Amino acid sequence: MATRDSLPAKTAQQMAMDGDEPPPKYIVNNTTNYTKFGALEISPPFAPVPIIDISCLLSSSKQDDQETELAKLRSALSTWGCFQAVNHGLSDSYLDNVRQVIKQFFDLPLKEKQKYFRETGSVEGYGNDMTYSENQSQDWCDRLFLRILPEDQRKLRFWPENPSNLRETIDDYTNKIKSISFVIFEAMAKSLDLEKNSFSKYFMEERDVLQGRFILYPPCPVPEQVFGLKAHSDRSGITLLLQDPGVEGLQVLNDGEWYMVPVIRDAIFVNLGDQMQIMSNGIFKSPVHRVVTNKEKGRISVAMFTEPEPTKEISPVDVLVDEKRPRVYKTVKNYAVFNHECFQKGLVALDAVKL
Repeated sequence: MATRDSLPAKTAQQMAMDGDEPPPKYIVNNTTNYTKFGALEISPPFAPVPIIDISCLLSSSKQDDQETELAKLRSALSTWGCFQAVNHGLSDSYLDNVRQVIKQFFDLPLKEKQKYFRETGSVEGYGNDMTYSENQSQDWCDRLFLRILPEDQRKLRFWPENPSNLRETIDDYTNKIKSISFVIFEAMAKSLDLEKNSFSKYFMEERDVLQGRFILYPPCPVPEQVFGLKAHSDRSGITLLLQDPGVEGLQVLNDGEWYMVPVIRDAIFVNLGDQMQIMSNGIFKSPVHRVVTNKEKGRISVAMFTEPEPTKEISPVDVLVDEKRPRVYKTVKNYAVFNHECFQKGLVALDAVKL
């Protein structure tokens, strides 16, 4: 029988509600390994993250509009590695409802949420991330992490029954995110003059994986000393993030400088993951990003990660390798586990898979 990890003395949310100062394990100055990408900065300039019109990427759109948007997409992913997706077919009221349902879960009494606390050796469930080393910095957040697809791999003991519509909401949102992801994967291939299924066949088939990470970043009394989420790149193919319209917090690294990502109410923020940087042979970028905390306001985020079925081998697409652009990365398998371990240890997984 699986056993639960010992419950933390207090969650970040509890400490925020009680007005506690963050313990030393949360303070950035005590874990300098996590500042190698630059010091914690609460208010850097806003990033001019490109805005991509998803409706123009559809095969039914006008050819001129599609070609223009494909060129913008390629430019966005080769420079920033991310974009704001608009005209994706999901209404403001629908997205607000998704956020609200997740907020309702985090607003439950701790005793109710603890029913879903993650088990020993598992990342799934409610709580904080696993501890891999004594020097590991803790993030000022509480999260619910679920493997959503394939459906037969769901561990329903971690799926909250309260609020009563949470499971239904996640299911419906998953179906819509899959449809948007499929359009994006095909568009990325077209932007590189590849067969349209060159990427989607690795991430969008029946046994491929979709993970959900639903996160609460509570107010923090010392935001200049504590990360909401330390700097990392994603292990995914692509990540689709629904931001909180009430407060910024997500930052991206570009050319050695940190920028704050603006919040656009009706947009879904899309960032490339490491596995797409590998498959594009380094043409597309998987951006390093982090989350800072806010002294006055809490923040909810809903992140959905597309990943290949673990036994699939991921490598640069053959036609993207030539004399001018030699192969940059090794062939990898089950990269998700490797990346997660590197993230917790403050290491850069992409560097470890370079040739």
